[in-house]
This record gives sequence, C-alpha cells and structure tokens, in this order.
Amino acid sequence: MTARNWIAALALGALTAVPAAAQTSSAAKVDDSTIKTRVETRLKNDATLKGDNIVVSVEDAKVTLTGTVHSEAQKDRAKELAKVSGVKDVDSKLDVEGTGPSTTDKAEAKTKEAAHKTKDATVKAGDKTKEAAEKTGEKTKEVAGTTGEVINDSWITTKISSDFVNEDTLKGSNINVDTKDHVVTLKGTVATAAGKTRAEEIAKTTKGVKHVVNTLTIGPKK
Repeated sequence: MTARNWIAALALGALTAVPAAAQTSSAAKVDDSTIKTRVETRLKNDATLKGDNIVVSVEDAKVTLTGTVHSEAQKDRAKELAKVSGVKDVDSKLDVEGTGPSTTDKAEAKTKEAAHKTKDATVKAGDKTKEAAEKTGEKTKEVAGTTGEVINDSWITTKISSDFVNEDTLKGSNINVDTKDHVVTLKGTVATAAGKTRAEEIAKTTKGVKHVVNTLTIGPKK
C-alpha cells in the first residue's frame, strides 16, 4: 500500500468512527424525567405489584423507590423493574407492610390508647350508673327489698343498670335501659353477641319484669 492510500484509509476510518461514538453517547444519555416515566410505567403494568404504593424519584440517573409493598419478593421485583435503560443505580427504600418496626410500634400504641380509653369510659359509665342508682328513690329500693311487693319501673331500671355494671361480658358496652309498665326495653350497643344475650337474660330475671324488648346492636361503643 502506498503512502497516499494509507493516509486515505486512516481518514475514512476516522470519518466512520466519530459518528458511531457520537451515536452511542447520544443513545446512552437519557434525562431523569424520561427515566422516571419508564420506571413508573413498568411498575404500574406489573401484575405482582397491583395495590402497592410505590413512589419513584430520579436524580442524575439514580432511581430511588419509596413507599410500601406487601412482601420482600415484591420489594425485589420493584427494584429489578426500575433498572431501565439509562439508569445508573437503584436505591430501594421500600417498606414491607406490617413488618417494619415503625408500623408495629404505631399499631401497638394505638391498641394501648384504645384500651385506655375503653377502660376510662367503662369506669365513668359505671360511676354514672351508680350515682343514678343512689339518687333514684332510695325509699323505693328499701321498701322493695324488704317487702318484695312495691317494685315500680324506676326501681327495675336502676336494678338492671346496676347489674350491667358488674357484668364482665358487658364491658365496653353502652346500654340504655327504659322501663314502662314493667316492660323493659334495651337500647344501645354491646361488644359481642354473648353480651347481647347476657344483657337480655339479666333483664328478664330481674324481679318485677314482665317482658324484655332487646334492640341492642353489636358493634363498637358509641
């Protein structure tokens, strides 16, 4: 090969090499917004991640995943899906729902708080019922207790309410007792079906009661 041909070959090679390098550089460079869209689309379209809450953020081609998933497998799956073209690194800060210390602590705190409120409410309800019992016809209670004959609606209401306070199955319940012509109507809420049955049983076995109308519902205390 002559010197002239050799120089021509080098020039041709340089001309073909530069565009290829430029093309590779251009293809590798993807902006953060495009990466974010690609990752979000892949996560959204993946059937195993339906219902999960995943937030995607991208900075300098580095993807950060935050939020919650339902299992470790889903956490790994999300990280793999985030490795789209142009991504340099993926930082998964996803929490697995129900296993993180913060979730457990919050749940435990809420449970303790709810138990404390229920206890306070039960004590207050008991105090009010006892106070009402003391204020409602002391003379009537005394006569009813000694003769067993003078039992009116007020005495029946007080007696049933007092018995409810000391019943374990009725803890956390909110029961209103109404008596008319010796017919007792129970209104309000109880925590369990057993509590509803027990409340009716106590009312029926109270002296002087002719009939019990049980309209109690099962649910949280209102």
